[in-house]
Amino acid sequence: MVIAASAILLQQINDCRLCQSHLPLPPKPILQAAAPARILIAGQAPGRITHERGRPFDDVSGDRLRQWLGVTREQFYNPDLFALVPMGFCYPGTQEKNGRRQGDLPPRPECAAAWRQPLLASLPNIQLTLLLGKYAMAWHLAGNPLAKANLSQAVAAWQSLWPQMLVLPHPSPRNRLWLKQHPLFEQTLLPLLQQRVAALMNG
Repeated sequence: MVIAASAILLQQINDCRLCQSHLPLPPKPILQAAAPARILIAGQAPGRITHERGRPFDDVSGDRLRQWLGVTREQFYNPDLFALVPMGFCYPGTQEKNGRRQGDLPPRPECAAAWRQPLLASLPNIQLTLLLGKYAMAWHLAGNPLAKANLSQAVAAWQSLWPQMLVLPHPSPRNRLWLKQHPLFEQTLLPLLQQRVAALMNG
């Protein structure tokens, strides 16, 4: 049974220590997944706040993402509705240059190599995949020219992926300038996204 296999797999992921020696903090895989889920959100890797709280998108970025989707926190954190599966399950640490923090490090490559295929195989009902970040794009769009596109190019080409996939900007408040420069996203794509999400949740 898929559900049983998924439960076993999630326990194996929770026990994973593949990249322990590369992490700044003890391994703490953070994801949400269950076989009935119809919507997959593929992000990058947990940040420090997510590592501390133990729940993905439990911050202001998550508030904006839920607003984009038109869903409540209760709906968002229902694993039967949403699978929240980043490319790396553990906080990878921060990147510094000249003593200044330059953002988080990329997700550890061991994670996707070991777990992504079997985990997605245990989610047979996914009908919409939302991609946040270049690592999610590269993996999920492998073989598609958009895999190496920048964010603006990928969003502009949304019709080539819709309705199975959509590339999203990161919902961080730091992306206000990008959103202002690309009104198509909020004016055209968000209403379509909200309609699709509502249909999948209620179908």
